[in-house]
Amino acid sequence: MSSPPPPPPPPLPLRTPLSVVGVLLVLPCLVILLSCAASAETVAPAPLYIKCNSPFCSPFQSPPSFPFGVAPGCGHPAFQIRCTPDNRSQITIAGFSFSILDFRGDSLLVSPCLGSRIDGVCVAGSSTAFPPSQIDLSSSPFLFSDESCSRLAMIHPCRSELLRLPPNCSAIVGGGRTGVWRSCLLSWPLHLLKGCNTSHYQRPNNSRDDRQGCESEMYASMADFLRSGIWIEWRLTEDVYSSCSNCWKQNGACGFNLSDPTHSFLCLAPDVTLPRIPESGHNHRVNRVVLFTTALFALTCLAVLALSAAIIFRRGFGSGGNRCDDGENAVTAFFRRHQLHLQPPVFTYDQLCSSTGGFDPKCKIGDGGFGSVYLAQLEDGRSVAVKRLHRKHPSAATNSFCNEILILSSIHHPNLVRLHGYCCDPRGLLLVYDYVPNGTLADHLHGPRRLQNKSSLAWPLRVSVALQTALALEYLHFSVKPPVVHRDITSSNIFIEKDMRIKVGDFGLSRLLCLPDPGSCSSGSASEYVCTGPQGTPGYLDPDYHLSFRLTEKSDVYSFGVVLLELVTGMKAMDLRRDKQEISLAHMVVSKIQVGDLQQVVDPVLLRHGPMMGTVESMAELAFRCVAGEKDDRPNARELVTELKRIQNRIQEDSKGS
Repeated sequence: MSSPPPPPPPPLPLRTPLSVVGVLLVLPCLVILLSCAASAETVAPAPLYIKCNSPFCSPFQSPPSFPFGVAPGCGHPAFQIRCTPDNRSQITIAGFSFSILDFRGDSLLVSPCLGSRIDGVCVAGSSTAFPPSQIDLSSSPFLFSDESCSRLAMIHPCRSELLRLPPNCSAIVGGGRTGVWRSCLLSWPLHLLKGCNTSHYQRPNNSRDDRQGCESEMYASMADFLRSGIWIEWRLTEDVYSSCSNCWKQNGACGFNLSDPTHSFLCLAPDVTLPRIPESGHNHRVNRVVLFTTALFALTCLAVLALSAAIIFRRGFGSGGNRCDDGENAVTAFFRRHQLHLQPPVFTYDQLCSSTGGFDPKCKIGDGGFGSVYLAQLEDGRSVAVKRLHRKHPSAATNSFCNEILILSSIHHPNLVRLHGYCCDPRGLLLVYDYVPNGTLADHLHGPRRLQNKSSLAWPLRVSVALQTALALEYLHFSVKPPVVHRDITSSNIFIEKDMRIKVGDFGLSRLLCLPDPGSCSSGSASEYVCTGPQGTPGYLDPDYHLSFRLTEKSDVYSFGVVLLELVTGMKAMDLRRDKQEISLAHMVVSKIQVGDLQQVVDPVLLRHGPMMGTVESMAELAFRCVAGEKDDRPNARELVTELKRIQNRIQEDSKGS
């Protein structure tokens, strides 16, 4: 008897009807979207843009970035810089003209123009005349730095009994009668800069009994103060144009609309600025309504499109297919969990592959725990760094990828690298950053660059690098809400520009303190710590964090303390070639400091300059406090900035006296 025929195979899933449904859902949206776009194009022609290839002059070595600008529209109006015929930079702030001597981030070192001018331009060497009035920047986005106020307060005034002072100098410090203003300024030079808090400083004593000699001494000190420059800082938190940071997050450029004072701030697409001036105010308002309507329809259509695509993707291809190692799904889930809107990738995989020569090993400029970094030349001529995350550990790579986008899209500071975009593709996860061409701090301290140029990091430059890094930490810990803990502050993650400005990078391990890990063991306030598994670089990892699993801002301070020790010693944070007790640089230097034998480990390059040893010891003492075993014994980032500014001031004073 023959066996019964085998049962027929189960029917294949019916995918075609579902695809048809998806197309039917999407097609009307596309029609509406095209109609909206067509009507918008009819009513509001696309704006024309011109390149903002702003010129620049000394001390800038490239076109200054927002808020500064040379060409109209390329910066904040209060930050417009003029180039003089002799290639110097000048700026007018609150009606006062200044020559720009130096800059660091959003701060300028300026010398006021108090003497001769030709066609509105300061004549070189004319900035040392007696100030005719108080310098008041309160109506501008700038303020005087504590550093400059402190220097001015150190000038010895004339004794009050030698002067004919009015009852209240504060009532006339804006200028007024020359004789009265002169007497008030001679009684205390701090009156020169409005905004310096006189209650914070103690008036020095002057033993001179004759007014003429006192005046001569005062004029010489005042001239030296003005000639060496005044540091002024951008009041970012109080300035309406601080919203530029939101523009930076979208990979845009900030500009100023000269044609519409009521809507003066502009966020422009990369590499362009100065949109076409609207033909009329009425058209401008109509265009805004049409654009709003178009955007609303577009978002609706895209939502339906995404929903349809998701259904088709899940039903039709759920059992197979390459999905970026689930990276795209993980990225989307991460952003949804943190209530962020995931923007379309700024770059395609093919773009970045082409710009790196197919990820040619010759283009590789670095390796990290989660990926390799390549130098890329984009089509628009920009040089950028592209991090290609490893596929060996897809879960860790995806977490690092999401984390860097989350953190870097929320912050902006001149001493932090900027995220230009990213790409999530089945072929890989890619991040695009600033390219910093002068290597890392590790390269300069104990790498090939030190061998090439031993004087490249003189002691004043090392202190400057430390101060800039501390300013970046101060921003992450105090200005960003919620605070950001970098978690991997190392000399290899501090990148140095050609002009010796620094940028802190590699935010793959960074954490927002209000976002604990799933299943976190933290039972305390998230604003105080996050309980998470210790991660970081050996030699820089906070031992308290390693033992308690509690991550706070003080963990960054510990790592920064190790970087300070590298600056003092020129040695690596971890070196297996050293004796067992000295493999860790922190342990080795702390033991030397405790027995008063610091000079044994100070970089020999620094020992050749005896007068510097006082500030070297101050830096070592600060590092000693940073690497304290107990978190509460460590300074915070603001205290670090204050102490490093003091050290920098001492170096400047010593250099003047020598």
